[in-house]
Amino acid sequence: MRNLFLVAIYFAMVSTVLFLPNGCTTQSKESEKLSMEEMIVRGKYLTDFGGCNDCHTPKVMSEMGPVPDTTRLLAGHHANEPLPAIDLKMIEPGKWYLTEKNLTAWVGPWGISYSANLTPDKATGIGALSEEMFIKTLRDGKLKGVGRPLLPPMPWPGIATLKDEDLRCLYAYFMSIKPIHNVVPQPTPPDKIQSAVAMK
Repeated sequence: MRNLFLVAIYFAMVSTVLFLPNGCTTQSKESEKLSMEEMIVRGKYLTDFGGCNDCHTPKVMSEMGPVPDTTRLLAGHHANEPLPAIDLKMIEPGKWYLTEKNLTAWVGPWGISYSANLTPDKATGIGALSEEMFIKTLRDGKLKGVGRPLLPPMPWPGIATLKDEDLRCLYAYFMSIKPIHNVVPQPTPPDKIQSAVAMK
């Protein structure tokens, strides 16, 4: 009986050593604190993977079709970009959602939405937005976390599923790029579309 007791203690000690993590040497990657440089690199990766440039960067035409204009990276819809003529019957509920040549302005039953300036320009971009407010905007789908709803095609419900660390990395990357002064137009409500575009 005494030998059985000693064997049980021995197995308990071995199990403790083998199966409990060693606090001195084991640390999960998620719990490691990223440096600012690492956050910026990850933020750029998330930006590229998530297609942020598809809507937030104006385009230039290439042999491959429209590509992001790197001189206006993430500057949003240009303030002086004229909108093309449309037929309002095309955008009635259940019909088309349309975009213009830069993919920075979208029109549908919700009105016209314009891609935001994500550069760190303090007056016209997100330079004056705190990290907390940036995260709240993407979590709640509201401008500055408390304002009007973010409009289509902004895929904020999917972005809201990212971890806080990923959203902090996005913010760090956006704050690291060249600030561009560009006043993006306010959204156009449905009843004002006709006055915002040249009708056919």
